Amino acid sequence: MAQIDPPKPYGPTPTKAQLAWQRMEFIGFLHFTTNTFTDREWGHGDEPASVFNPTAFDADQIVTVARKAGMKELILTCKHHDGFCLWPTKTTEHNVTKSPFKKDVVKLISDACHKQGIKFGVYLSPWDRNNAHYGRPEYLNIYREQLRELLTNYGQIHEVWHDGANGGDGYYGGAKETRKIDASTYYDWPNTWKMVRELAPNAVIFSDVGPDVRWVGNEGGYAGDPCWATYTPHGPTAGGDPAPGLVQSHEGENGHRDGKFWMPAECDVSIRPGWFWHEDQNDEVKTPKQLKELYFRSVGLGAVFLLNVPPDRRGRIHENDTKSLLGFRKLIDEAFAVDLARKARVTVSDVRGNSEMYSGKKLVDSDQNTFWATNDSVRTPSITLEFSKPVEFNTIRLREPIVLGQRIDSVEIDAEIDNRYVQIATATSIGQCRLIQVEPVKTSRVRLRVKSLVTNPCLSEVSLFLDPNEAP
Repeated sequence: MAQIDPPKPYGPTPTKAQLAWQRMEFIGFLHFTTNTFTDREWGHGDEPASVFNPTAFDADQIVTVARKAGMKELILTCKHHDGFCLWPTKTTEHNVTKSPFKKDVVKLISDACHKQGIKFGVYLSPWDRNNAHYGRPEYLNIYREQLRELLTNYGQIHEVWHDGANGGDGYYGGAKETRKIDASTYYDWPNTWKMVRELAPNAVIFSDVGPDVRWVGNEGGYAGDPCWATYTPHGPTAGGDPAPGLVQSHEGENGHRDGKFWMPAECDVSIRPGWFWHEDQNDEVKTPKQLKELYFRSVGLGAVFLLNVPPDRRGRIHENDTKSLLGFRKLIDEAFAVDLARKARVTVSDVRGNSEMYSGKKLVDSDQNTFWATNDSVRTPSITLEFSKPVEFNTIRLREPIVLGQRIDSVEIDAEIDNRYVQIATATSIGQCRLIQVEPVKTSRVRLRVKSLVTNPCLSEVSLFLDPNEAP
């Protein structure tokens, strides 16, 4: 069959790195530093390096648990706000070589990730409560040198994470000094990120303002509905410049339908009440069911689910966390075990080029090489799935070929019941993935009605599943 040119992309579209990042869908965070041993969430910066002493550190165990849970990437807090560096940096004495442990934690984790096929990312707090130069011009050179070390000594880096905590008035190194900064200009983010682009061209950069990945605006692990991948960061005040820590953060939950930038959301949350391991929270680990609910409220709305699993004082993932993670993986595997839509005969109201079927021209950097598209003038087409005998489902998964932009405004889904169509679901903002849960439906015919007010729509997946753990 002759190839048909695909539709022209609509609006902002993902870069190669953004596309690869979005398709991971589920990734992990490792919060680990002196706080693990002092029972704090934010260190003051005056903690002695001697407190950092994991008794049975096992990078392979940490990464294996993450891999078995289905995580595709791990981001390590190489330096949190307390300023303690988990690698032998040349920029400060406050690092792991001065601890009883002495070993390079960044190397141990990154090597284990590379060995097990898990991508590796780095968190480097801009704020540093230990460094004597913080708040002064010379600190920027120190911070960039730390970035340079992380981005050149540990193999390929896939995500660089910049926290929005910038440290205005604060507690520094026990001196209780006040050091005010203008967070919108102090870090000179454009030039800092230029360096990241040069040293880690395959990495996405995360912050409140991207430029590649945005904070979803909460630490609950969920996106808003809708959650558009396009976004325009706005400053905290009218006319104010946006910067990490200085945005209308609530706008991150939904994004903007007409956003200027392709900047999808990352939904961060911890498996425990705190971000660091605390012994008294061992019985407060989120259950597999709770994690599954968060998966549907993040991945299921087109975002990426970033789950923090903090190593304990041994330097391992605690047994309670491990049990919950593996239970979660089992629930997800069972939910999406069989795609019932593969058994259907599919008809469409319109198809690009007016052919009987559409095979999309191969798209650069895309593994979604086939998708359904309409002719340019069509805005509200429909797809019908017809089965030789009734099927029962309670979960619907939709995907757009996002290399062509986010094109669909909304969909309405009907099932034929008693010889007539009954609407069973509606949804907006499809993007990389949209998961829709419905009451169990048994039918021989399902119809998807697409509404795209801005351009002709495209879909790369329509799937139906019967999740046994959601059935009554």
